[in-house]
This record gives sequence, structure tokens and C-alpha cells, in this order.
Amino acid sequence: METTVYVARRIRTLDAERPEAEALAVRRGRLVAVGTKREVLEAAGEGARVVDLGKAVVVPGLVDAHAHLAGLGLSLTVARLEGARSVDEAVQRLADAPATSFQGDWLIGKGWDQNGWPGGGFPGRAELDARFPTTPVYLTRVDHHAAWVNGEALRRAGITRDTPDPAGGRILRDERGEPTGVLVDNAMELVVPRVPPPTDEQLEARLAAALERCAAVGLTGVHDAGMDPRTFRLLQQWDMAGRLPVRVYAMADGQGEARRTYLDLGTYGGRQLEMKSVKFLLDGALGSRGAALHTAYSDAPGETGLLLMEPEELEARTRAFMERGFQVCVHAIGDRANTLVVDTLIRAAAETKTQGLRHRVEHAQILRPEDIQKLGAAGLVASVQPTHATSDMGWAQARLGAERLEGAYAWKSLKEAGAVLALGSDFPIESPDVLAGLYAARTRQDARGQPAGGWRPEERLTGEEALEGFTVGPAWASFAEGRRGRLKVGMEADFTALSVDPVEDEARALVDARVVATVVDGREVYRER
Repeated sequence: METTVYVARRIRTLDAERPEAEALAVRRGRLVAVGTKREVLEAAGEGARVVDLGKAVVVPGLVDAHAHLAGLGLSLTVARLEGARSVDEAVQRLADAPATSFQGDWLIGKGWDQNGWPGGGFPGRAELDARFPTTPVYLTRVDHHAAWVNGEALRRAGITRDTPDPAGGRILRDERGEPTGVLVDNAMELVVPRVPPPTDEQLEARLAAALERCAAVGLTGVHDAGMDPRTFRLLQQWDMAGRLPVRVYAMADGQGEARRTYLDLGTYGGRQLEMKSVKFLLDGALGSRGAALHTAYSDAPGETGLLLMEPEELEARTRAFMERGFQVCVHAIGDRANTLVVDTLIRAAAETKTQGLRHRVEHAQILRPEDIQKLGAAGLVASVQPTHATSDMGWAQARLGAERLEGAYAWKSLKEAGAVLALGSDFPIESPDVLAGLYAARTRQDARGQPAGGWRPEERLTGEEALEGFTVGPAWASFAEGRRGRLKVGMEADFTALSVDPVEDEARALVDARVVATVVDGREVYRER
């Protein structure tokens, strides 16, 4: 079996015994030597293939600890509304949408965000109805916690002024009580069953596009936060055929009826696909005021957000999956949701004796100081997304007020409290570009360097902490710390080569940095042309 030697300007191993190296050797998907160029060439023996990466810096394989592959594939193929600056621009993008934006006769789009539009108010159905009077339109908000639909979609779903708000959801209405066309959280489920599912060909094309994008941005692995059975079965087939370019640590979708299927199946371990965890959603998002808060939103008196399931239901599902050996991961954004999740995970894990399953709080976005301490003391995983902070910083204080902001996007505080940080992007809500995540974690600034000094800079991570958050943290959070996350002899050959040093170079350099190569299990799955 051929041995390949990679040589680079610097190799950051994150191995305390040998933090830096010049070269590494790979054979049969494993690291067989790490050290100076001379040491590694001697260990590799005659006939080794040598790959000189020039001035690149190699780091352990970068992993996104919270993402959505099917959602990314959808975003890459349907009408894209990210960055649209007004309702009119969004509608024009829909008019210009490619044919791949249709599922059956429904027009599908993603990514609108009213916070960037004049006035900042939610859109309505009128503008959609004017352009699409007979074509049903379904558009998910950037955070996936609200949908904007037209009159034809409402008609097909049977939603009228007499339709009550479902538990954990809200139908926005005008002053006459008529649905405006915006559905928040569980109200989206009134329409979703009416949308034809993607064809097999669409699903395969979308997932292939998503996985290819992951490899191109330097990701060697993805923790998929809530996978439906159809997607899981397709990825199982690809894994058995050796067609997965990156590793996928899947969380079972525990929100709907599919959870019963997963409870029956139990956990799964394949070649590059694993499912050892389950994902629940407890509340909505901050941008659509669905995040569950202890007290009212500062910019919406009387509104405290939404719980997507009752605390008793969360407890029952948590226990059921813990008893089946699943790691439990719960989406919690608002401080009330985080209090409930932290208390539930600690109590249920103790009573089911599953503390060793490394249960996770997904997002851990807004917490009271006492809950930060509880989360850390219990050794829970804080699965956080650095670019959420830099996307939300322009309006987060309006939603929360200054006092609550102290426990928001508090990565450093969580780490110092004892939590394991596993960093991700939540793509496609944010870009899958992991370099943007490393930059946001270090600076808490946008790509233009604003605000000066960073937003709440006391919560910044160092360059090494940020790198560990995308390598060591996800490895530990997926029970793979003995195989991945560092570059040591005997570990799996997953690594990423970058045009900059993410630890020592100026953080600003990450904005224009490039991925030079992505290697998974010893195979180059991406190489810069």
C-alpha cells in the first residue's frame, strides 16, 4: 500500500507532546509518521509519494458541529433570498428562480430576513399574490423558524382567519384577523405536508452538491443536526459504496413521528456515517421572536417566544432516547429554553445513568449566569455557532436589552465554566465557510472589521481555542477523540490545509484565506486548482 508524505510550511497538530511539525505520512487512511521532513521521509521509506503543499498550514480536519446537509443542498438549488434588501428584491429573485426551485408545482425559496429590510417588519402575502396568483409559494426564513407563503399556499393548506394557532406556533394576522402569509415555528407544519417531497433525483443532486461544498470549504466532517429517515437511508447507501467525501455524524430527527422509527432502529455506526444522537427543538429563533425567554422581548412587550414542545414532553422524549443509548442534543436559544434544557439533561442523565453519553445543548445562545455555571459544571457540550453572533449583533440588543445580553453568545464564559465547546455554523442558516467561523470566534467582528475591538470582546476565543472548537471539540462531542481531532501517529488521516495559519496569523487574514486541500481518511476530497 502506497505511503503519501505531505510537507507544509507548518503543521499544527494540537498534540501537546509535539504541537508543530513539518511533515506527516499517511498509509491506509492512518497517520504513520508526524515530525520533521527528514524524520517523516525516513519513516515512510523508499517509494513514498511526496506532496509539497508549499506555504500552506495544515491543521487537524475541520468539523462543523451543527449543520444541515439537506438544507444546504436545498439552498444550493432553489430560489436564494439571502441578502435580499427588500420585499421587492426578494420577489424579483423568485421570478428569476431556476427550474430546480420547484417541488411539484410549488415554488420553494430560502433565506429571507426582514431585519435587513426597510422598517424591519415581516412581509405579507400581497406582494407574492401579485406576482404568483395561482402558483403556491413556500419560503423559509433565514433561521428556518418562519415561513412566508402566498394566498394559494394558504388555500391549499386550508388556513383561514378561523384557523387557530397550533401549540408552539403562530399564524401572523392583520388587523382584521386574516392570515398575513407569515407562519412562525410549529405553524409552518400546517403547510409543509402539502408541499410535494423532492424526487429521488432531486434529493440525490442536492445532497451531492452539499457534500461537495463541504469538502471545498475545508470540512472533513459534519454533525448533521436532525436528519430525516429518507436522507439517512440514502447516505447509508453512499457510505456502504464508499461515496461519502466527508464524515457525517448524524443526529436523528426527534421532533416528528420519525423519532419512533429511530427508537426502533437504535444507534448506527458505519464507515463514514454514524448516528449515535438525537436532536430535539425546544424553542424558536431570536430573529423571528420565537426564542423562549423568561421575560418579554425588549422590543415586543408581552411576547416571550414559543416552546415547541411542553416541558413534560421534552422530559419523556429525552428519557426514552437516553435509555436506548442515544446522546441527546436539544436546540435551545432563549434563556427560558436553556434553563429547561440544562435542568432536563442533568436530571434525566443522572436518573438514567447516561452522563457518559455527552449530552449537548445546541446553540446555547442566551443563558442566565447561573445556567452557564450549571451547564459547565455538568460537563455538557455547548454546541455554539460563532457566525450567529456576528450576524445577530446589529439587532440582538433590541430584542434582549443590555442586561440579558451579558449571557448571550457567551462562548468564553461557557468554556471557563467547564463546558466542552463544539463550534459550527448551522449552515445553511449561515455560510458553511469554516474560515468565517474561525474569524468570528477570534474577533466577534464582521468581515469589514466592525465593530472596532469586537462585539462584547470579553467573549472572544484565542486562535488556538477557536481551532480546537472546530477540531478537538467536535471529536469529543462525537466520541471520536481517540481517532480524530489531533494529528498523532495512529489516528485517522483527516486534515485540512489552509493558506494562512489560523492561530498565529492576524485574524483579518482569515477573511481572504483559502482552502488548499481537504483530506479525509487519507483521501484528497478537495484540492485547490
